[in-house]
Amino acid sequence: MPQAHLTLDPAFRVAPVNRRLFGSFVEHMGRCVYTGIYEPGHPAADDNGFRTDVLELTREMGVSVVRYPGGNFVSGYRWEDGVGPDRPTRLDLAWRQIETNAFGLNEFMTWTRAAGVEPMMAVNLGTRGLQEACDLLEYANHPSGTQWSDLRVKHGATDPYGIRLWCLGNEMDGPWQIGHKTAHEYGRLANETAKAMRLVDPGIELVLCGSSNSGMPTFGAWEATVLEHAYDAVDYLSLHNYYEENGDLPGFLCSAVDMDRYISAIVATADHIGAKLRRKKKINLSFDEWNVWNQSRFTGRERSPFQEAPELIEDTFTAADAVVVGDFLITLLRHADRVSIACQAQLANIIAPIRTEPGGPAWRQTIFHPFALTARHARGTVLRVEPSGPLLETERYGEAPALSAVATIDGSQVALFAVNRSPDQDLDLTARLLAAVRPLSASVIAAGDDPHRVEALPQPLTVQADGDRLTARLPAASWTMILAECESLRDQQ
Repeated sequence: MPQAHLTLDPAFRVAPVNRRLFGSFVEHMGRCVYTGIYEPGHPAADDNGFRTDVLELTREMGVSVVRYPGGNFVSGYRWEDGVGPDRPTRLDLAWRQIETNAFGLNEFMTWTRAAGVEPMMAVNLGTRGLQEACDLLEYANHPSGTQWSDLRVKHGATDPYGIRLWCLGNEMDGPWQIGHKTAHEYGRLANETAKAMRLVDPGIELVLCGSSNSGMPTFGAWEATVLEHAYDAVDYLSLHNYYEENGDLPGFLCSAVDMDRYISAIVATADHIGAKLRRKKKINLSFDEWNVWNQSRFTGRERSPFQEAPELIEDTFTAADAVVVGDFLITLLRHADRVSIACQAQLANIIAPIRTEPGGPAWRQTIFHPFALTARHARGTVLRVEPSGPLLETERYGEAPALSAVATIDGSQVALFAVNRSPDQDLDLTARLLAAVRPLSASVIAAGDDPHRVEALPQPLTVQADGDRLTARLPAASWTMILAECESLRDQQ
């Protein structure tokens, strides 16, 4: 039986667990908003038209921050259409949809408060620019006494929304993006917009658009150029990436290897520009779109008729998808010293952990479970565990460790998250904690026996304790969470 080992030592700290790592994404795309989170007339709808069944699942999932309103949608969006009593119906060119604007900023902010999440707003730097971004910020955050803030008050929101997180556009490197720009064009616009927005509200945090994915031909060069323009004006640089099996299960199970390399490359690029500019400030990362997605099956909507809330990329997820999502969360935690924000895309229906039927039920998909358990139990401080074990050879990513793992410690409670990436071999894991340990519980999602099944609930896993060691057999293609109590570690933090 293959063996793997790791050590949990409170001295091997990465960073505090940032709750913003457990974010999600709501875009005006397909049925994410309409019949997803918002469906007036649904049996479970509240007085605001919000589906309370989806709200309950959002809270259960542990979502901390939600990015809105896009996504590609934002690059053609007039934010004024979604506030006040008069809501024009528009053509959305990004997804060839009919947008009623029944749900807009005011509804979103009311929804975030009901869900208990932090809002993360994106501004349109595609078809619009600096002035419209400042107008939106003034509407949202200025107390009163000006045109835009008084309009918010008139619309029923007496208190300012106090939105802290703002994205400077979306995927501006992508030729598919409405208002696509070169790196120099975008970098200059983002810098000037950021400076002006900070004059409106100095307390905001700003996210600069990085590459749409690591496979873009301009990847790396784009980041370097836009950072040279806007380094002093922004706080974060965005990353986006999606992964799919596409007939290669062994490679798919190792997808987090690519996510890890992607993050490391962007950190190196950002630090290079910081050194070049002789800045002490560090740019942190916002991985504000990530998920599994059968992207090769999506043919686009370029020739589709305009529709209102069409069914769009409503993927049904598998046990293998859940394992990979769990591994992505491990990777994000391992980089918690530089990745400060992360948003799984999207929350409802669009490649989502939560699915709904119009007028009908809402339910959890397989990828819901590792997210919910990690968000609930990853607390305190992230520890670097440096696992050792067998290596896997993959056609997609080359050599990859069979074991992926990270731990968090909060007082005397330890949470260990581990993935056995081998598609067909169990793995015996030994974890040393440097002090006597008592296992509390363990859950596993195992995909090895039937990786494509669409139901995969966490199951109990047997964990043995022997002094300062925990041992467990990790099934093939599995994600595992082990909770343990170690009183002696409390004094070492």
